[in-house]
Amino acid sequence: MSNKIWTEVNLVTMQIGDKPYGLISDAAIVVESDHIAWIGPKDEIPNHYDYDMVYCEGAFMTPGLIDCHTHLIYGGNRIDEFEKRLNGASYEEIAMAGGGILSTVKATRDATEKELVTSAQKRLACLMDEGVTTAEIKSGYGLDVQTELKMLSVAKRLNMSPRIDILSTFLGAHALPPEYKTNRSGYIDLIIDEMLPAIAKHQLAQAVDGFCENIGFTCDEMEKVFVAAKKYGFDLKLHAEQLSDQNGAQLAAKYGALSADHLEHLSEAGVIAMKNSGTVAVLLPGAYYTLQDDKLPPLDLIRKHNVPMAVATDSNPGSSPVLSLKLMINMASTIFKLTPEESLAGVTRNAAKALGLNDRGVLGVGKNADMVLWDITHPAELAYQVGGTNPISIIKNGEIIK
Repeated sequence: MSNKIWTEVNLVTMQIGDKPYGLISDAAIVVESDHIAWIGPKDEIPNHYDYDMVYCEGAFMTPGLIDCHTHLIYGGNRIDEFEKRLNGASYEEIAMAGGGILSTVKATRDATEKELVTSAQKRLACLMDEGVTTAEIKSGYGLDVQTELKMLSVAKRLNMSPRIDILSTFLGAHALPPEYKTNRSGYIDLIIDEMLPAIAKHQLAQAVDGFCENIGFTCDEMEKVFVAAKKYGFDLKLHAEQLSDQNGAQLAAKYGALSADHLEHLSEAGVIAMKNSGTVAVLLPGAYYTLQDDKLPPLDLIRKHNVPMAVATDSNPGSSPVLSLKLMINMASTIFKLTPEESLAGVTRNAAKALGLNDRGVLGVGKNADMVLWDITHPAELAYQVGGTNPISIIKNGEIIK
């Protein structure tokens, strides 16, 4: 790895402070090996940094983007359900009729590991081309021991790329598999007694997640999974309050979850619990848009209680077939009414927090040198323009990968 000075650059540091976006104009950033060693106005670069200069000609540099909620690994697609929803069928109706998650489960069980790697790599490439340098990937389309391990093994293989860091999340409590249709407690026991020990033994995931919903799992069921997951040292996350208020956010907060995600039906009690626990609110405008929802997350309450807001693609074959985090920046602003600065913080600083990462998400001394250079005239342009603003350069761990 080489040392470099990036100069004549406008640094969108995303550090919290007096200046919007943490902006440092006409600046420089010194990279030593894989981390940031110095940052500030270009005229103040210390003399002892005698490194190769990269002249940015007034371009803007942000931290590497972070997609903190995806389901990128799966077999098949759900185009037929997309058409059904356009004709008036609801997400719940499709799921209750045996479609939805379970249709993807069958296709994923039937797919080989090689097939899953190939298809996931194509999806991941779309995110990386837009400047995503860190992504989370969930399992949850196996719902049996063998396929859940297969999915997480695929995620581990994807993490071998030098272009991106992948964090893996076990989502066994995603839906009730058909073979346990009349035995809910038996499936929870399978997660606790067989899946979690196997995943912990092979170190295949950092976190455990679940779908706490009227068509998913109850708070009592998820609490049993959380208690077991904590014993193995997993971080926790939770799909909560997407279709109804099940008090999932409060459950997530009770167990110190990193994030609660979706949150369209979040109550003020849930917001307060998340504030007290430091749990991040992950907003997923792609799912809201695809499902043609009409209830927005309670942004005023989330802001009132100063709960950090992250933004992610929720990329999945059913409710959010999205492969553009930049589009989610726009939708977070135009549909969810976040400010452009809040939206950008949602895919940088707060997305890192939602994954429990303190070494990225902002440009600052000691942070990973994950950076993206953009040909824009103002940071808000990343929210304003749809298409046409792909990065000039992407830097991962100090190395130029594009």
